[in-house]
Amino acid sequence: MDAIQQPTRAVTVLIVDDQLPFRAVARTVVGGEAESGEDAVAQVNAIRPDLVLMDINLPGINGIEATRQIRAAHPDVQIILLSTYSEADLPADAREVGALAYVHKEDFGPAVMRDLWPEAGA
Repeated sequence: MDAIQQPTRAVTVLIVDDQLPFRAVARTVVGGEAESGEDAVAQVNAIRPDLVLMDINLPGINGIEATRQIRAAHPDVQIILLSTYSEADLPADAREVGALAYVHKEDFGPAVMRDLWPEAGA
């Protein structure tokens, strides 16, 4: 018996990182990008992505404050915080901004993405 194919839905993702090499690699997989916290807030307001991959260390407002602002204005947007911090060294407020999860950049990949955000595998 053939499996029933479920319709797939396009997912909009915004990458926010101040390091161009990381954004360049990520851009090959997704469409949107921003390089500062202020730019992230503006981009989310403009394109309303389903998911934001947010670096913590950014010029201007940091990723934690950008996450706070985005979640307040758009509670349906999911945000995964990314950084090179160990989890023990995360700023305390990183746990309280409403992000879906924190992932160390070295650990981030397709399997982690599917585990954290099931829509990624849809």
